[in-house]
Amino acid sequence: MSNDTLTSPAPTTPGVTVPELRQQVLVLYLATSALDDRVVGWSVYDGSGATRPTTGDSDEPPYETGLDALKDGWRMIQAAQLLPPQAGHEYDVSFLKHEFFFEKLVPAV
Repeated sequence: MSNDTLTSPAPTTPGVTVPELRQQVLVLYLATSALDDRVVGWSVYDGSGATRPTTGDSDEPPYETGLDALKDGWRMIQAAQLLPPQAGHEYDVSFLKHEFFFEKLVPAV
């Protein structure tokens, strides 16, 4: 495959305007590895520029479960890696391990 193939724009149809798309990313931390379990933490990033969410700007999660995000049109692009706790450390406080990444493609602002 040539470099030109990788960098050339997508073909267009005369008279048809194609919106420029940007990625929105939603990171949900769930109580367990089950996608239908409750959200315990979250982050939102908006590459479209339509919103500027910041950490701690809401006391309520954007969705109750990861499954609710899927039902609302988010595409899951990464699921939580299942790692058992090290023996004797089952109750240690650490990072939130049940992390799921979602995305939406939306028109740029």
